[in-house]
Amino acid sequence: MRFKNKVCIVTGGTSGIGRATAVRMGAEGGKVLIVGRNEEEANEVIAEITAKEGEAQFAQTDIENPDEVRAAVDQALAAWGRIDVLVNDAAMMTFTPIVDLTMDDWEQVMNVNLRSMFLFCKHCIPHLNGGAIVNVSSVHAHQTTPNVIPYATSKGGMEAFTRGMSLEYPIDKLRINCVAPGAVDTPMLWDNPNVKSGKEKVEGVVGKPENIAAAICFLAADEACFVNGTTLVVDGGRLAML
Repeated sequence: MRFKNKVCIVTGGTSGIGRATAVRMGAEGGKVLIVGRNEEEANEVIAEITAKEGEAQFAQTDIENPDEVRAAVDQALAAWGRIDVLVNDAAMMTFTPIVDLTMDDWEQVMNVNLRSMFLFCKHCIPHLNGGAIVNVSSVHAHQTTPNVIPYATSKGGMEAFTRGMSLEYPIDKLRINCVAPGAVDTPMLWDNPNVKSGKEKVEGVVGKPENIAAAICFLAADEACFVNGTTLVVDGGRLAML
């Protein structure tokens, strides 16, 4: 029960990796705030957590809206009086060459993938006394493919942010790390038009959301107390093939 009585905020917690992480943290005793937009999906996650005798709430949040991000953090504090773990998983992709990409599309990717992480960290860190942050990056921060430059850029920025933040606080106050998944069996993978067209080859094993959740939970738990400012690649060996 690594998260017994710990308050965990998980963005993108209604599906994919975020959902698997929220469920695992709830099953291990965590009080989980699920941040997302789809109430029906959130209720399914809450039911799964409560069936395992966990505790969870839903914060319906547009993470592009700074006021709604702050409200989600305040909801966790109002419900449980503390924050121990933050997982920044929410993300989106575009699939357009840079010369054809609109300013609005560029800004939306940066707002969802990068600015929301900054805002959640900004509002959670004052309450994370001995807490942990895990940011969900991607192998695209290291090796990428055509037409997904905003996504790759945002994930590279996330890893740089993580390294920098690890220097701003002592390790006993805050640990912050990244997980960089490879190909994972989620809608983001299979709805990718590069994958559908064959431009991006899904080589090697495809992971399950639960595989990534296991790594996230390790980094968020006390057993990783000596891990800080690093990126753990969890990709089934995919980067070695690229």
